[in-house]
Amino acid sequence: MARARTPLADALAERTLLLDGGLSNQLAAQGCDLTGGLWSGRVLAEAPEQVLAAHTAYVRAGAEVLITASYQVSYEEFGRRGLGAEEVGALLRRSVELAARAAEGAGPDREVWVAASVGPYGAALADGSEYRGRYGRSAGELAAFHRPRIEALWSAGPDVLALETVPDTEEAEVLLGLLAGSGARAWLSYTVEGGRTRAGQPLDEAFGLAAERPEVIAVGVNCCDPQEVAEAVRAAAAAAGKPVVVYPNDGSVWDGTAQEWHAPAVPVPWPVADWRRDGARLVGGCCRIGPDRVAELGAAVRG
Repeated sequence: MARARTPLADALAERTLLLDGGLSNQLAAQGCDLTGGLWSGRVLAEAPEQVLAAHTAYVRAGAEVLITASYQVSYEEFGRRGLGAEEVGALLRRSVELAARAAEGAGPDREVWVAASVGPYGAALADGSEYRGRYGRSAGELAAFHRPRIEALWSAGPDVLALETVPDTEEAEVLLGLLAGSGARAWLSYTVEGGRTRAGQPLDEAFGLAAERPEVIAVGVNCCDPQEVAEAVRAAAAAAGKPVVVYPNDGSVWDGTAQEWHAPAVPVPWPVADWRRDGARLVGGCCRIGPDRVAELGAAVRG
């Protein structure tokens, strides 16, 4: 795919890049039905033109990195709904192709990169497990779950794999092991709470797993309270020695049982300048952050 002329790792060495925002909330804003356990994966399968429109909205807002709609797509869950392995693989590749089309639409004077989302095992359970980790699955079982997804996504030619919303080091080790020697490039992003991974491991330990991994071009956090970001940026930069990626939520808390968000009483400020000073080189938003907010972030990122 002839889109970005500069390798993403090289671009990060030069400046801070603006990520997009939450894909699901933008699809909902476009009138898409995200009920059920597949969320954006359902729209990817049933209305791909809506996914393209959502990516395009973020490009117009100034986003320089688009994250694909593959977060919720798994062979197991779609298989239970009647799709064969070839069809699921095609769906994963479609997610990259749609983001690439939106990136190309930015025009010849802008570089826009594509990050293929590799959501955690817990995301496929659709019960909030990605905010707890420790699924009770062996490393072999997790590897069997992730391997075909990674292979299908990377074969579609994204610039990077987004190993995102990872709740614990056990799953992170499996993901990093699958990348070893593959030639793929990835960022590793944990979801955190209270200065630790969601499963309770220290952040220096979690980020340190990526320190000697040439496949990993950035480490950081996503899908967390913005108040967690500052400490995590410093820990990530110190432990991994790599550019840091951050894309928190708006401060709302997800209730996996009720399937709804609980918004904060007072909006939480985002000290982007401080994050950048401490090593953040990819900055954007996750759940409940839309194109308007991304456009506002753009000014802070460029500053």
